[in-house]
Amino acid sequence: MIDSPLRLAVLGAGSWGTALAAQAARNGAATVLWGRDADAIAAMQATRCNARYLPGIPLPESLQYTADLAHAVGEAELLLIVTPSHAFTDLARTIAPMRRPGVGVSWATKGFEHGSGRFLHEVAREAFGDDTPLAVATGPSFAREVAEGLPTALTVHSDDAEFARVVAHVLHGPTFRVYTGNDMLGAELGGAMKNVLAVATGVADGMQLGLNARAGLITRGLNEMRRLNTALGGQPETIMGLAGLGDLVLTCTGDLSRNRRLGLALGQGKTVADAVREIGQVVESVQTVDEVMRLANRHHLDLPISAQVQRVLHGDITPEEGLRWLMAREQKPEF
Repeated sequence: MIDSPLRLAVLGAGSWGTALAAQAARNGAATVLWGRDADAIAAMQATRCNARYLPGIPLPESLQYTADLAHAVGEAELLLIVTPSHAFTDLARTIAPMRRPGVGVSWATKGFEHGSGRFLHEVAREAFGDDTPLAVATGPSFAREVAEGLPTALTVHSDDAEFARVVAHVLHGPTFRVYTGNDMLGAELGGAMKNVLAVATGVADGMQLGLNARAGLITRGLNEMRRLNTALGGQPETIMGLAGLGDLVLTCTGDLSRNRRLGLALGQGKTVADAVREIGQVVESVQTVDEVMRLANRHHLDLPISAQVQRVLHGDITPEEGLRWLMAREQKPEF
């Protein structure tokens, strides 16, 4: 439990935002959850449940709700953005002038800025200025399990070690272990790129290719993540930790993963549009794969698994054709 009630505003009332708000509230932070949909927010206030995204899971009595963005931001001592990546830039720019002086900004959004490929810490630095403490919270975590209070481990990375500790302290609790680090780039790359690789393992499982294929894809996918991270200047240990390997294994093997479920559907012969419609929530890999490949091409890197996922998601090839292409590549040393 935290020592004194810190006023936290969680911005984004989807499954992950709601789960993190519930965790912070259980941990003693004076937490308000903001969402765009005033009717949905009112329903959560009345029922203490997010019926759309986390049905059947009761939320803490102390958690507050609002659809008034200016009020939520203006009263906060700490901000935690939990929106899809495509909404991150607009929200950051909107709330920048609403903050009180000195209030730090953290986020648990995974992905890149759509269209530019910029990392979200670059977007945040531009929006909030050089004097604002920034941090990213990431790692292997399904929202439903966090909301249910099941054991989870995350990591918070920031250029400001004290701010990383503040964010971690707000979330850290008996069933929610939070580590800290100082590699925002590597942490964000792992959190974004694992979604692309989860599509590949989902496709393989949807095609019933077996556990050997799944293990091979995860391992070689981790190698793609490691090589891109090195080219961008990230720390290698970040990719081997919770933000990289941990999140990759969870997303590639857990059926709560929207990106894995997209791959499963594609491997079973469904179209991208039909699969996304059935999932009913944002599937980050559909946009993230283009940004990953833009970065790879900029640094002249060959990322064969990510490249085939891009071709499949764009409808250029079928999953079967992508698999044949991967298996037909010339034999080479592993490292």
